[in-house]
Amino acid sequence: MESVPDLGSSLRALEVMSAQPAAPWTGSRRWWPCADGVPALDVEGLALGAVQATATALNALMGTTHRYSVAAGPTAAAFDSLGHLRIGGRKAEGFAPLSGFRKTADGWIRLHANYPHHAARLMEAVSASEPADVDRALLAMTALEAEHLIAGNDGVAAAVRTREEWVAAPMFEAASEGPWITFDQPGQSAEASRPSSWVPAAEPERPLAGLKVLDLTRVIAGPVATRLLGALGADVLRIDPPQLPELTDAFIDSGFDKHSAEADFRNPEDLAAVMGLLETADVVVVGYRGGGLDRFGLTPDALVRRRADLVVVALDAWGHGGPWQARRGFDSLVQAACGIADRYGQSGDGGWRPGALPVQALDHATGYGLAAAVFALLVQRLGTGRGGAARLSLARTAEELLLLSTGTATEVELPEPDFHEMDSPYGRLRYVGPPITVDGVPLGYQEPPVTYGSSALRWR
Repeated sequence: MESVPDLGSSLRALEVMSAQPAAPWTGSRRWWPCADGVPALDVEGLALGAVQATATALNALMGTTHRYSVAAGPTAAAFDSLGHLRIGGRKAEGFAPLSGFRKTADGWIRLHANYPHHAARLMEAVSASEPADVDRALLAMTALEAEHLIAGNDGVAAAVRTREEWVAAPMFEAASEGPWITFDQPGQSAEASRPSSWVPAAEPERPLAGLKVLDLTRVIAGPVATRLLGALGADVLRIDPPQLPELTDAFIDSGFDKHSAEADFRNPEDLAAVMGLLETADVVVVGYRGGGLDRFGLTPDALVRRRADLVVVALDAWGHGGPWQARRGFDSLVQAACGIADRYGQSGDGGWRPGALPVQALDHATGYGLAAAVFALLVQRLGTGRGGAARLSLARTAEELLLLSTGTATEVELPEPDFHEMDSPYGRLRYVGPPITVDGVPLGYQEPPVTYGSSALRWR
């Protein structure tokens, strides 16, 4: 039987995790089909390895080795949760019309314009008054010229590079260095460490009951992590800026077992309210672009120095160094830049065009890596009273995938996922559950997504 890649190896950088055995897994090893002639990457291995790392760290937190495990079917379904979601009977919206691959004078570029402000910046960057103008403008410039122009206008785009071009790019070294999960242990803060008042609950399905989690994330990866924390019983409060609302369907998909509030950090009263929440939070998950929250004192280093017992995990798109560290990015753009889109490209009637992974695996795997880091740091805090910080990036997750062996396991068609239904403020929801199993039984969500921004800036 083909093994699961050991993505959890970087967890063992923490002494408290050094002897923890990997959580068990069951089921098929390969299931996502790939077009004929396309050398598929081990996306299943990335998915199983990421979830296994999460279950392994959760077992360590609960003082067990096998209670929390991984199954192929729930993992495959969870990595395509938005695709399986139905909201009042309708499919969730995917990419906007302006998003996707576009031809340039010398190749291809991937655009991301799902958010209205990103679409507006794209149109402005290429001097387009309507969507058709975008294609004409891009055909008049090279892919790198278009990437530079759009990113320079705070838009979001990435030229489609070959693997060799990415490895030769100035950003590659910073995006690929270090382990999948990087743990930082900042120096002693002014406030001495104190024993944590939170301890895991005895209920296996809700072991995080009473844990206070401040969710400062958007899009997919960060919200996937906090969705799992909420499913395990944590009190999760997600905060979004009112001037840049989240896409509704994406919010619904990742909104189970959370509360949702809005706060404009530029407003002193709102920022003070958030800082007040930080005084009693156990965990903070940060998912904005590099430097995006620095001026508000919300960097991981500043947060753990403020409170020595705080657990902080952070992600961004491109890594924590190099020329793109502050650049906006998404799963689809990382795939384009690092060579994945080129590898999955296919020839058809219209000629060759780039391709994509069967699911947004970089986002989901990074999300479960964030959750694994939270659990590992909580183990440390229970023993020492000190928290700590961890960092991940979509680009580093892409490198993890590209380093995996393609393997030889036979592809197996999985049965239809186990669908669940729940009423919500948005209508009747059909959805799939988390990928973790508890004593062999799939974990489930308890509460539907609340109305966006309807919660107060306080813990439940």
